[in-house]
Amino acid sequence: MIATGSSAELPPLLDDDAVRRLLTPSIALEAASRALVDAYRGDLHAPPRMHASIGEVLLSFTAGGYEHDIVGFRVYGTWAPESDQAVICWDRRGRLRGIVVGFELGARRTGALGAAAASALARADADVVAVIGSGTQAWTQLWALRAATPATQVRVFSPTQRHREEFARRAIAELGVEGRAVSSAEAAVADAAIVILATRSEQPVIEAEWIAAGTHVATIGPKTASAHETPPALAERASVVVSDSPAQAQAYEERFFTDRSLTHLGAVLAGEAAGRRTAADVTLYCSTGVAGSEVVIADALLRRVDAAKSYDDDR
Repeated sequence: MIATGSSAELPPLLDDDAVRRLLTPSIALEAASRALVDAYRGDLHAPPRMHASIGEVLLSFTAGGYEHDIVGFRVYGTWAPESDQAVICWDRRGRLRGIVVGFELGARRTGALGAAAASALARADADVVAVIGSGTQAWTQLWALRAATPATQVRVFSPTQRHREEFARRAIAELGVEGRAVSSAEAAVADAAIVILATRSEQPVIEAEWIAAGTHVATIGPKTASAHETPPALAERASVVVSDSPAQAQAYEERFFTDRSLTHLGAVLAGEAAGRRTAADVTLYCSTGVAGSEVVIADALLRRVDAAKSYDDDR
């Protein structure tokens, strides 16, 4: 759904269906890359996460934006099951630009950040992708990755056979890649150029020695010392460990699963920090979801809506 009014009335209101139709991997990747570089340089302002307790409900806010440009926030609550989220944006004059509701923007934002990491750290010939997990986060990582790499084949493992087979069929139908469901995590990651870990597991879902030289690994799920989907030995082996927000990783209530220093992904994208040095390097990206990036991606989506509306008005 896209609800719009005149310029003096309601701003656009976009739901999950609109996000799925209008937000392309390329648009999301470009906006995410911009947000990462700007966050690293201090141009994208993103204060610490804020909370408001309302009885038994806890509302969480992540705000961000630019001093003389788009500003906004994302808000979500602790209702069970998961509640809708809302991203609300204003332009530099304080006029409401639009509202995006639902789950898709947040998930695709995370996918775009992962794709930005792959664009900076994966080998140029990274055509085989392994995905451990078959949920929404696993899907949006693969969805966005198509804009950043020459990936043509995906091998997916999930403990539930039906889930991994459905994921593989969807990859074929919607992304045009060769999708294959495999019976073990080890079989999925064998000689893969990119490995995506997107699970809820609190124990490592792969072994460090399964990862071939030259592989780029992304961990999207749990990353604390007591609950982590990625083996700490893999972080020790990696030539570089990056995060979209090292500050957010350091601010976790519990310490991170690795003591390795985290390089800011924005610094690598800006060419101000080293990423992959050789084709044999193993690289590791740790997703934290840099605050403010959802506002930048929402703005890019709203710009597409504006462009489409202007085209219709001119016809």
